[in-house]
Amino acid sequence: MLEGLYAGALADASRRLETTPLKVVERLALDAAPALDALAALAPADNIKILAEVKRASPSRGSLAEIADPAELAETYATNGASAISVLTEERKFLGSLEDLAAVRKRVSVPLLRKDFIATEHQILEARAAGADLILLIVAGISESDLNRLMKFTQELGMTPFIETHSAEELKIAAGLGSKLVGVNARDLSTFETDRNLFSKLVDLFPSDAIKVAESAVRNASDVSHYRQSGADVVLVGEALVTNNPAEMLKSFLAAGKS
Repeated sequence: MLEGLYAGALADASRRLETTPLKVVERLALDAAPALDALAALAPADNIKILAEVKRASPSRGSLAEIADPAELAETYATNGASAISVLTEERKFLGSLEDLAAVRKRVSVPLLRKDFIATEHQILEARAAGADLILLIVAGISESDLNRLMKFTQELGMTPFIETHSAEELKIAAGLGSKLVGVNARDLSTFETDRNLFSKLVDLFPSDAIKVAESAVRNASDVSHYRQSGADVVLVGEALVTNNPAEMLKSFLAAGKS
């Protein structure tokens, strides 16, 4: 599954290069307004931080929500306490786009994550051109040398790399590369099965100075409370927000995530 997602994302990126050459993308990225400080926005605090996701669909659940206006949803997130917003830009299984990201950037002033299957500098430049402040890099999807190279490239553009892990071995790789923003995804992207206790099993392996993010398997406020009690600084959540009243859900999550 993961290999297929990367193959599709790279094929779509190659198609976009046919209409927007790399030199043009690079110029747009360098001309964009400076990236926001995502580490400051997501820094540990007395209350858990919410990284709220604009997510229409997933490979495991299919269609979740139509989201005709992603910018409107993002504004709802931002005005109801989200510290940052994740925008799915993968086109095939998640039904997102870079246009969604650009539209959200015009509407909100919190840091934005491009969530996609990133394996090239071109994709990072695309993200910066569309207004992203963070880039998702998945340890399971790329080699350690590629991860290191793409992390440095992201930082050179003023953005923050967000390193996603799913095992003790992957967390050790993230720590070895000096990652400052690290997540544990409860969903295994190879099988799409979830383990709600995975974060608590791995929390002691996070780099001591990294922001700890719990990803996936958030259904309700009690899940947020569980992650907070397990040591999470940030919770990334999409499905529970887009399939319910996002404003009310965010309020309940923030109330449940107090220390």
